[in-house]
Amino acid sequence: MGRFIARRLLHAIPVLLATTFLIHTLVFVLPGDPIQGLAGDRPVPPAVLAELHDRYHLDDPLLVQYGSYLAGLLSGDFGTTFSGQPVADVLARRWPVTVKLALTAWFFETVLGIALGVWAGLNKGRWADRLVLAGTTVVIAVPVYIVGYLAQLFLGVRLGWFPVSGEEAGWPTAYLLPGLVLASFGLAYVARLTRSSLAENLRADYVRTADAKGLSRRRVVVKHTLRNSLIPVVTFLGVELGSLMAGAIVTEYIFNLPGVGQQVFQSIQLREGPTVVGITTALVMVFVLANLLVDILYGLLDPRIRHA
Repeated sequence: MGRFIARRLLHAIPVLLATTFLIHTLVFVLPGDPIQGLAGDRPVPPAVLAELHDRYHLDDPLLVQYGSYLAGLLSGDFGTTFSGQPVADVLARRWPVTVKLALTAWFFETVLGIALGVWAGLNKGRWADRLVLAGTTVVIAVPVYIVGYLAQLFLGVRLGWFPVSGEEAGWPTAYLLPGLVLASFGLAYVARLTRSSLAENLRADYVRTADAKGLSRRRVVVKHTLRNSLIPVVTFLGVELGSLMAGAIVTEYIFNLPGVGQQVFQSIQLREGPTVVGITTALVMVFVLANLLVDILYGLLDPRIRHA
């Protein structure tokens, strides 16, 4: 198992380097002067402009800029905003909101998605199966911002079940509705994936053998079939946790949650390159770590994977 984990760690290093380089390049290759862009129509004194260009290495070649950023990253420095504030401080202030939102959404995906998938898989071809398939298809087809605004209107404004904006109500109350909206797309995929995997495994030879031995239906499903059926679901949920951390920009904007996604959106508008690069690098690291944990858990669930 140790060699398996070491191999996965070695695979994660080039992925992290490639993604951070791509993000840095896409942000700083944009035309125009970001310092002048921050000032708007007001002229920036040449001495101030030269000082800021030198401090943020804006006149250096792209590879030199990335090398300087990578050297700071290895020492735990995610960069400094154009206003002189460490990006790590911005992350520390915004990160708890995004983590609470992502974990709330992930909980909905895990519990509701697997429950709906098991319900549909055990009733394949019946009305329950058709209901789950139809409902998840509709959810997948509708964009998340439409789902968000409709949820705000009907569940928040008209019915008054949930707060519609901000985090004044605290966790979990303020995060239930945005968490459900954020989870809607992934929840539909978890339900369909669980349903397909369970229905396929219920036709396997080992299930027929267990039934022939006289084992109860519940034991066959819970102890034998469900464990194998959850292997692809665990893979998806692990990757999805990283995606939820990075994909909350629209949801945080709709529900006015002061998280990392909202900060990225504002920084893109202001052309705050160091902030965008630092935050997205942190999100990439979370995503890579989530994938690493999924690989390890996958190896624990299926010994054939770690011994391959």
